[in-house]
Amino acid sequence: MSQTSTLKRGLNNRHIRFLALGSAIGTGLFYGSASAIQQAGPSVLLAYMIAGIAIYIVMRALGEMAVHNPVSDSFSHYASEYISPFAGFTTGWTYVFEMVIVAIADVTAFGIYMGFWLSIVKVTAIIAMILGGFGIMLYGLHIPHTEFSSGISNLWTHGGFFPNGIAGFIACFSVVVFAFGGIEIIGVTAGETKDPKVAIPQAINAVPFRILLFYVLTIFVLMSIFPWNQIGSHGSPFVQIFESLGIKSAAAVLNIVVITAAVSAINSDVFGAGRMMYGMAIKGKAPTSFAKTSRNGVPFMTVIVMASVLLVGVLLNYLIPENVFEIIASIATFATVYVWLMILLAQFGMRKKLSTEEIKKLDFPVIGWPIAPILATAFMIFVIAMIGYFPASRPALYVGAIWLALLAVAYQLWVKPRSS
Repeated sequence: MSQTSTLKRGLNNRHIRFLALGSAIGTGLFYGSASAIQQAGPSVLLAYMIAGIAIYIVMRALGEMAVHNPVSDSFSHYASEYISPFAGFTTGWTYVFEMVIVAIADVTAFGIYMGFWLSIVKVTAIIAMILGGFGIMLYGLHIPHTEFSSGISNLWTHGGFFPNGIAGFIACFSVVVFAFGGIEIIGVTAGETKDPKVAIPQAINAVPFRILLFYVLTIFVLMSIFPWNQIGSHGSPFVQIFESLGIKSAAAVLNIVVITAAVSAINSDVFGAGRMMYGMAIKGKAPTSFAKTSRNGVPFMTVIVMASVLLVGVLLNYLIPENVFEIIASIATFATVYVWLMILLAQFGMRKKLSTEEIKKLDFPVIGWPIAPILATAFMIFVIAMIGYFPASRPALYVGAIWLALLAVAYQLWVKPRSS
């Protein structure tokens, strides 16, 4: 294999959109949505919208920095420059940790690596389910062997919009946020984008539409066709939709969709982790072997490491098959929210360092400054607090604390002496 030490600016708008879709739409939606619905009932729609607004603000904050200074290690670099070198170190490594954990979650559905073009399969499947669902709602459908019928009334006739109260509504946020994890890969692509000032804003401005289409509208259709308290109790909610549409091989169709979703997400995770590790290795914050790339500009060492890590997912699935997804999802949520929090804080730091004239000349400024970023920051702190509040997700907070402690030790023993 011919080796170089540079990345190539070969990504166009289409590549970035598909990578973002690949990373953000995976098992968190196809599997995790059932858990969120069981916790919150129909109010999960509100949770997806609230989280979606916060995440869009995070992406705009990231976009402001990425367009202003497009680099391969993205928010790790921004955290180093605008918060502290240690913050950048923990942010970069925690993002890689996030990608590893999310990939392990995806491998519980499928563990083989393929190309990013598979994103179109799950996108097409979701759109088909939404259209089919609206058809069912329009013409009406009685669910066989039950007293239930399809219709929007299912959103309030089975215990109300908040059937499990505020506690259930709050509890679902960790699963909801996990479903959005990985969307920050848009910022990581900045270092390889042909025209960051055009491609990055276009990709980020499409985020609200994606959230409404792929999350809110999909879950809305699910809970309109089936009573929320039946979703997930007799198989996957997506299987139930296919069966309602008269597709006898519903389970097989769903398995194909979930497999492609997992494969696509894993591919994006490997891409994101590879580019982050490359940027950190160049700056001495990761082993130098991660700075080597193939002739095509691919950081192949990360691909090898990630492929090895995926075997851990297979092992965990074998050892603790009952709750492996819930455990991994909670840990991934902590890592995701930590990275998003650092992005927001870095953007605050950048604004403090820029002059008034420089701020006016920003090509892609964050919306609603400074109120919107402050509210998004408060939301991230709230999610981390809720992870620790509920017993089921509390172990993830312990794992996160241990992870950050290990990074602190590594920084003091390895990075700091070399930088000084």
